[in-house]
Amino acid sequence: MNKQLLIGIVIVVLVGGGFFWYNASQTKTDRPQSPSSNGSSQNTQRINFENPKKAAHYESNAPAHGSVLGAPPINVVIDFNFDLAKPSTISITKEGTEYGQGDTVIDTSKLVLRRSFDPTAPDGTYTVNYKACWPDGSCHDGSFQFGVMRSEAEKAVDMRNKAMVNIDLASFAFNPIEIRISRGTKVVWTNSDDAIHYVNTDSHPAHTYYKDQNSQALNKGDTFSLTFDTPGAYPYHCSAHADSMTGTIIVE
Repeated sequence: MNKQLLIGIVIVVLVGGGFFWYNASQTKTDRPQSPSSNGSSQNTQRINFENPKKAAHYESNAPAHGSVLGAPPINVVIDFNFDLAKPSTISITKEGTEYGQGDTVIDTSKLVLRRSFDPTAPDGTYTVNYKACWPDGSCHDGSFQFGVMRSEAEKAVDMRNKAMVNIDLASFAFNPIEIRISRGTKVVWTNSDDAIHYVNTDSHPAHTYYKDQNSQALNKGDTFSLTFDTPGAYPYHCSAHADSMTGTIIVE
């Protein structure tokens, strides 16, 4: 082979390879990241949340800190691992206005504080400040935040104006994950997996946000049903797979 021709081929290969490597590296760097399957995690980029403050004996809360709901929550619930006593309180505010409704309630278990939330509350960021008190009279403060953004409801599968809807538990996921229904709709969950699943209201493992939304263990073919009469957002999960198997129901 002609020496000059051979040198030319080598140069073309080197230049072409360099061009390919440069384009590949640029594509990797400039390509936008795929949207998250979790709507709340995307919205935390648009809403800045302060760090939560956890009181003594705090366990969990619902709505979760940093979550963004497509409708106002029906209530705010905070779970503890020690008996609560008066004058424990919950305050839910946005820009200085109180949106908690009625009195703060201590559940009969004495481990849960809850307060109803205004269903007409506007979109925005809400701060929950709570005071957890014990039988000895000592009290400890805590706080967390969540967001309400009604446009998030548009991402849910629209099943409004139906008397009954079905959610399939298959491939370790709720299908659909998020639904939008009318008040008075009956939701039926069916386990299609070989594994045992549950339908559990948030948070995990307390399951206290909406206690009617807690099933027994569901084997393959088993069903669980519930009629939703109160408008609002209902975050839930499977307690056997709480980190990956989550869902939301928005009732209008």
